[in-house]
Amino acid sequence: MRQAHRLTLAELGKRTGYSAAQVSRYERGISPMTDVAVLRIFAEVLGIPHQAFGLAPPQPKVRHGQATVPTTAYLRLPAHRVGRTQREDGEDPVRRRDVLANLVVTAAAAAGSRLLGGGTAQADEALLGEVLVAGLRDAMLGLGSTPGDQPPPEQLPAELSRALADFHGCRYGSLAVRLPRLIRAGHAVSISDGATGHYALLAQSYVLATRMLVKMDEQQLGWMAADRARQLAEAGGNVLTVAEAARQLAVLARKAGWNDQAMSIALAAADDPALRGAGQAGAAERGLLIQSAAYTVARGGDRKGMRQLTAEAAAIATDLGGTTLLRDHGGGFSPVTVQLHLISAENSAGDPAAALSTAHAIAPQSLPSVERRSRYYTDVATAFGQLGRRDECVRALLTAEHHAPEETHARPAVKSLVSGLLVSGRTTPELRGLAARSGVLA
Repeated sequence: MRQAHRLTLAELGKRTGYSAAQVSRYERGISPMTDVAVLRIFAEVLGIPHQAFGLAPPQPKVRHGQATVPTTAYLRLPAHRVGRTQREDGEDPVRRRDVLANLVVTAAAAAGSRLLGGGTAQADEALLGEVLVAGLRDAMLGLGSTPGDQPPPEQLPAELSRALADFHGCRYGSLAVRLPRLIRAGHAVSISDGATGHYALLAQSYVLATRMLVKMDEQQLGWMAADRARQLAEAGGNVLTVAEAARQLAVLARKAGWNDQAMSIALAAADDPALRGAGQAGAAERGLLIQSAAYTVARGGDRKGMRQLTAEAAAIATDLGGTTLLRDHGGGFSPVTVQLHLISAENSAGDPAAALSTAHAIAPQSLPSVERRSRYYTDVATAFGQLGRRDECVRALLTAEHHAPEETHARPAVKSLVSGLLVSGRTTPELRGLAARSGVLA
């Protein structure tokens, strides 16, 4: 069956969590395959019916009262072949090009004109979210592309690194130009070389796009980006990116109110044998998936289950030695990022006092990126808001703005919090100023 799947001993070993030598010993009968757990692992990975080994059909795993079912691996995503589209009835193509050009100029201006050069114009950062979403939408649909806009293939890994740095630094004006261009270029390379060599890079680009679309509360585009990320990662054989795409799908399912499905996606991905065989990085990704499940449980009001799952993630982080791993996949995984996630989960479970208690135990400067520090102060503001401590809520939002102005001004969640403060009580010049900068007040 291994040979039928065209797997090497090492590849099968990676998927099952065994060394190539041990797989060879099983194949040659040197090591007996009498352990039921071992048989089930190889049956699942190779697609062998359990009955062929004399085993009963596998029962769904149950964790925290939730049955987890592995998600189906879909067929490989065809190459992106959308080229120049025909004009829709009533659409002015000249006007459309002008609008797209203005969006790019706006984004570049918000980035301090680093990409297009010159000038000191400041764009309205409150519109950055719309600019970024529009750019990603058109790139994903194959619209607005010209060959001169795309970096050459050899520069794509460096461009991905820069896009990730923009995300972690909350430089969304720059990201609004760079990430759509990277997606277009990744597809163009996949078409031109007819191979899957760039699937991993394109999958990571789509994962980043999904994370940004989740921030901007754009669920429809988020589903599209996450599904493409997963299929491309599977086609490229990238275990970590497959798992991270599954995590983003779980986040989107949770946002849609499908908590049971979100739990199943996250926990089944965490228990994937291939991920368990991916070393420290695989363990860190498992921790991120379990964190996601904890947040989903919190949304359902199960505080005990949320804290149990968080403790499980924290134990993984401790076993990894406290080092921050997976900055590019999940914004970093370490004991302190587990605690950061717990703040959000406590807020979601309806216990803002516990959220603040958790926040007080974290030194914000120990968080691995500007984006994570901004998340910290926004979560603290949310807790203060739930407790009716308006002045402290505003101060936390202003601190978030100090660290990451583009993030604070562009995120719908922050706009909603600011809007609620405006209509629920007295206002201050500081609050009105933040509202104006966030586009809540015209």
